Amino acid sequence: MNNRYVCIHGHFYQPPRENPWLEAIEAQDSAQPFHDWNERITYECYTPNTASRILDEKGDIIDITNNYSKISFNFGPTLLSWMEKYEPETYKAILKADEESRKRFSGHGSAMAQAFGHIIMPLANQRDKHTQVIWGIRDFEYRFKRKPEGMWLPEAAVDTDTLEVLAEHNIKFTVLAPRQARRVRRIGDSHWTDVSGERIDPRMPYVCNLPSGRKIVLFYYDGGISQDVAFKGLLKNGRDFANRFAYSFTHESEHTPQLVHIATDGESYGHHHRHGDMALAYCLHYLEKEGLATITNYGEFLEKFPPTYETEIFENSSWSCVHGVERWRNNCGCNTGGTHFHQNWRNPLRNALDWLRDNLVELFEKEGSKYLRNPWQARNAFMDVLLHRPRNKVEAFVHSFARKELTKDERIKIIKLLEMQRHAMLMYTSCGWFFDELSGIETIQVIQYASRAIQLAEEVSELKLEKAFTELLAKAPSNLDEYVNGAHIYEAYAKPARLDLLKVGLHYAIVSLFEEYPENLPIYSYVFKSEVYDRMEAGVQKLVIGIAKVYSTITLEESEVSFVVLYLGQHSIIANAMENMPDDVFNAMHGKIRRAFLRSEVGEIMNLMGQYFGPRWYSLFHLSKDEQRRVFNQIMQKTLQKMENSFRQIYEHNYHMMNLTNHANAPLPTVFKTTVEFILNADLRKLFEEEHINLDELERLTEEVERWAVKLDVDTLDFVITKRMNAIMKLFSTNPKNTERLKYILEIFKHLKKLPMVIDRWMIQNMYFTIGQTHFREMQALANRGEASAQKWVKHFEELGDELEVHIG
Repeated sequence: MNNRYVCIHGHFYQPPRENPWLEAIEAQDSAQPFHDWNERITYECYTPNTASRILDEKGDIIDITNNYSKISFNFGPTLLSWMEKYEPETYKAILKADEESRKRFSGHGSAMAQAFGHIIMPLANQRDKHTQVIWGIRDFEYRFKRKPEGMWLPEAAVDTDTLEVLAEHNIKFTVLAPRQARRVRRIGDSHWTDVSGERIDPRMPYVCNLPSGRKIVLFYYDGGISQDVAFKGLLKNGRDFANRFAYSFTHESEHTPQLVHIATDGESYGHHHRHGDMALAYCLHYLEKEGLATITNYGEFLEKFPPTYETEIFENSSWSCVHGVERWRNNCGCNTGGTHFHQNWRNPLRNALDWLRDNLVELFEKEGSKYLRNPWQARNAFMDVLLHRPRNKVEAFVHSFARKELTKDERIKIIKLLEMQRHAMLMYTSCGWFFDELSGIETIQVIQYASRAIQLAEEVSELKLEKAFTELLAKAPSNLDEYVNGAHIYEAYAKPARLDLLKVGLHYAIVSLFEEYPENLPIYSYVFKSEVYDRMEAGVQKLVIGIAKVYSTITLEESEVSFVVLYLGQHSIIANAMENMPDDVFNAMHGKIRRAFLRSEVGEIMNLMGQYFGPRWYSLFHLSKDEQRRVFNQIMQKTLQKMENSFRQIYEHNYHMMNLTNHANAPLPTVFKTTVEFILNADLRKLFEEEHINLDELERLTEEVERWAVKLDVDTLDFVITKRMNAIMKLFSTNPKNTERLKYILEIFKHLKKLPMVIDRWMIQNMYFTIGQTHFREMQALANRGEASAQKWVKHFEELGDELEVHIG
């Protein structure tokens, strides 16, 4: 075992999904019941790996472990940025895992950096390669509080020039697929051995000597095991997974250190393969428990066993395309399968983006040089702004690179130029080419990034790029008749998504109509301050007339938007707005429309809106998808409350008759059955929305559900009950020796067990396990000495463990 080492690398990544104008992810219906795919995959994979279960032969949890602390991993910076904001507990657990791994692996953290955006590095220009690496390193340092040793290359796509960039920025190693190795030789030998066709020995590191005189270490992962993990079901059994590593060592490991290591998408461990995180946890546990191998990471192994061989790579190769990087620029034949679609659109799409990039480079240099000492150095340093954007920090950043004192408008122009460059790199996100069809959401995303870059270019210069760009996109054919080509997709999905401060002001105006305190209402990356806000109501109708200051936290630009919104009930909303309306004009308009509303003259209001704002009208459907749904939900809430009141009347007035029917074993009329289900689901939901659960009421409701064989709204109740039980358990963890609260929690779970549903106990099990690890032995010792309160605590705690299927040894 002393010379047998195992390293498992997970490449955890999701393509950036943020709307380029809102800097937030809108609802993605394909991810339901979750808001979006980031949220769904976090639930299925990223979070479970922070606290993965190891089970005994009875299926009880005997240990909970943070997988990230025992493997090698990288997270895409754009994914971590999202996670920091929306999934902070998971984010902190990932950072904590790297700290723990440094203790475990001789000071070498398991986290690797990643080139910032998921662009195909061999296809990037030289400046973009450097910026991607610099941004990836800076993002890593901000999060993990140390310099990275290794860096993951998107799609493991590599050429010698990319390796030169990594080495120049002090990256020690990267990980590649075995088919990317061209030839090897022992250091000091003159003869090379051809290892093409995946014939390389992956059980050792290799040094790659670069033309510049620099060098970088390459680890070629075990392709067979990696493929079996990703595609052939090896994660069905953690012991089989572990044995697969053990069987991969040769007899030479008795004398020579060997590293059996794999690399797969991290999403294999829970998203692609359900409970894959548990197979991973058990594999690591079994390897160590049985003494089959030593778990390590690349940094530790490299320090202990420097390379004895050198290597050369195949240029422009990657891990997911046998044709190298052709998947991201040609119809190479590689696709996701399941269709007969061609990918003839790939080359024209890349050509269009390359043309746009080169024009934006010229603009950036021309305009940026007017204000910045070195525009490209400023772009490389811009990562500091992207990590945290308070206004004073952004302005200090601009000042540090400025060649002169700048006006407010000049500072905004510089930020827009840098944002233009950010989007010009995001439009190369590899996922845009990976799948089968031009109209896929990933490709639409990169086209939207291009549209945002074009908009920013037009706002800082006289340059008009959109027409020529869409002409180039027209050469990219869709497989679907309704989409025709890239130009049609641009018109259908990029142009309608575009926002400016006027449209953002309209967002605020419409949404504010349904907010209780609308005066200071943040929406996505914009902040609003109400200057004038006059809201009137007459029955179901509402009218808002106002002026709001709109401020972008991204570009620092601001504007004053005057608006009128008329709500006629249900979803009927008519709105309009104008930037910088003169005060006297606004006051005249305000008075006239106000008087018309008081007289209930809807036609006159619309006539006046047309006179003052022009012929274009806006409605609820001009809002972003999330804002639309938020408003729809608020509108529907009153209707749903009325429906519930009606159902409750039927339920209460006819309960005895329904009960007699039920006792007589007669079928309940559908209207009554629906009523019972509606009310009991509503009452259960409301019970668990309360801070304190009434145990008598819970007992009554569980009996009612059983009596009427009610079909529960499992998705809604699971969410509500889980949220409340997590909160109750968290409160208990602040005073874990409180026997009465422990008994209270136990009673709730005994009742919940009677319901025809299983709630998500993941977080509760984690807290129970932590409490048990910290306090169980102490309380058991007190109980053994005859202390009555401790005996009660131990009894209840063990019973709760049975309910949760967790065993504290």
